[in-house]
Amino acid sequence: MRKWLKSTDCIKFEVANHVARITLNRPEKRNAMNTTMIRELHEAMLEADDLVDVRVIILDGAGKDFCAGADLTSVYAKREEDQQDHEATSEAAKYRTMIGSFDDDCWQLERQQSQSAIMFDVHKPVIAKIHGSCVAGATDIVLLCDIVIAATDARIGFPAARANGSPPNHMWFYHVGPQWAKRLLFTGDCISGKDAATIGLVLDAVPPERLDAETNELARRISCIDPEMLSAHKRIVNLALELSGSRTLLRLSGEADARAHLSQGPRRTQFRLDMRERGLKSALKSRDEPFGDGMVRIERDHSKGLE
Repeated sequence: MRKWLKSTDCIKFEVANHVARITLNRPEKRNAMNTTMIRELHEAMLEADDLVDVRVIILDGAGKDFCAGADLTSVYAKREEDQQDHEATSEAAKYRTMIGSFDDDCWQLERQQSQSAIMFDVHKPVIAKIHGSCVAGATDIVLLCDIVIAATDARIGFPAARANGSPPNHMWFYHVGPQWAKRLLFTGDCISGKDAATIGLVLDAVPPERLDAETNELARRISCIDPEMLSAHKRIVNLALELSGSRTLLRLSGEADARAHLSQGPRRTQFRLDMRERGLKSALKSRDEPFGDGMVRIERDHSKGLE
């Protein structure tokens, strides 16, 4: 058995038995994504795709959550830094920044898409294993994976839709159709792993104590197939998605997200103010308070004894 190990600041990378395991590894930050993590995830995916011994890739998260989305603290800090640099030096004004025009924002999002959409483009199957929270920017990554398996009690959604923007890597429509995509994005509500499996947002949901075993067994079964055959299957299905507009939608959803960022509405304005004056925790509390626990619950036929 060949075993190869490489880890970086934000990513843990392991290879064993034809399976590459890429782990988001900032547990102290609930694996919130900064620019370094996105870049290193992109590089790790390419490395796994290049390795002849790898046939399937598992993507998971260290600690109690898969990923809490974008690291908003670093995002807003970078925005403030850009503002100060832009005002202080003529040299900084030569370069695009996070405080520029609508087109600058589109450019930034497209640059990020070129890295964060890599799961769709690698030739090898990618299984996302979801536990704890998988919210906001985390869903941009997960929904571009080939298969998603979640713990029944996982929490999946895009709460940032309430005040921060729209998913720039929009794959919600392709997983759940127009009505569920709108239901989840219009409110920013989350859905449990169990209910996500019911509506097709994830392939399957299993009890948390079985999540590792179920994911590993699926990866083992996939790894029994020759890589060329796996690549053919993946690329045929992905071409079908592209023919139905998924690639074009990625570009347009990035532009729509940039347009959403221009909102001067009260909720977005208040979020910016809270971030600046009171910090991230307070801003998120104010944003999410009107929505209670923020969970969608699918009604079932109680007359048949189902819960």
